[in-house]
Amino acid sequence: MIIDTHCHLDDKRYSDDLDAVITRARQKGVEKFIIPGADPESLERAVEIAEQYDAVYFAVGVHPYDAANYDRTFLEKFVTHPKCVAIGECGLDYFRLPESEAEIAVEKKLQKEVFIDQILWAKALKKPLIVHIRDAGADSLELLQEYAGEEGGVLHCYNADESLLKLASKNFYYGIGGVLTFKNARKLINVYPKIPRERLIIETDAPYLTPHPHRGERNEPAYCTFVADKMSELSGISRAEMETLTTLNAARLFGI
Repeated sequence: MIIDTHCHLDDKRYSDDLDAVITRARQKGVEKFIIPGADPESLERAVEIAEQYDAVYFAVGVHPYDAANYDRTFLEKFVTHPKCVAIGECGLDYFRLPESEAEIAVEKKLQKEVFIDQILWAKALKKPLIVHIRDAGADSLELLQEYAGEEGGVLHCYNADESLLKLASKNFYYGIGGVLTFKNARKLINVYPKIPRERLIIETDAPYLTPHPHRGERNEPAYCTFVADKMSELSGISRAEMETLTTLNAARLFGI
């Protein structure tokens, strides 16, 4: 069995064939799915899907790109739902910053404030975090080391920043997805063996980051199998062992 720990099934690109997407995934051994909270506008759809399918769970949070729309009062209406398993995806993303130094400072300050609030919220609720980090490793590491609770979380789409491996000791896991199969993934492939096996989990980030050999197509949870194949190759264990390992890791982190 595989758990896709990060798939945006609430995305409009699945509105016409969600049943078929889930059926294909199950045929490939993907039995459970977690929809991360990223955009408040799609959160109600995520809850609706989780209520429709027994195997689907969701998280509540706001992506750093939507930090200006962060409203914890709105999110609190969903966090007590029995299928809410985490806070996030939240974090820091410095890839698309404004041009002027003054605007950059304002944007970074806002992202940090919203991230810290979600970290502390997760700590208070004793829920794990789903963390998004892009071009912001140092600041993210500092904030997580200072504020994160014992429940830890997952570094979604782990970006091969070796400094972030320090978070394994704080109960953080490393989400591995389609990027590992890319021809230009040399850095991640080199760092991968340094990740403790008991901290590896599988994700797709569907509909994004589609693994080889389907790059350029819409990603979907069924493609977890390509990620599992590459992980088992690099870890030197069988595909069945990798599935068992990552499923136990994900179940332990998210309580599913």
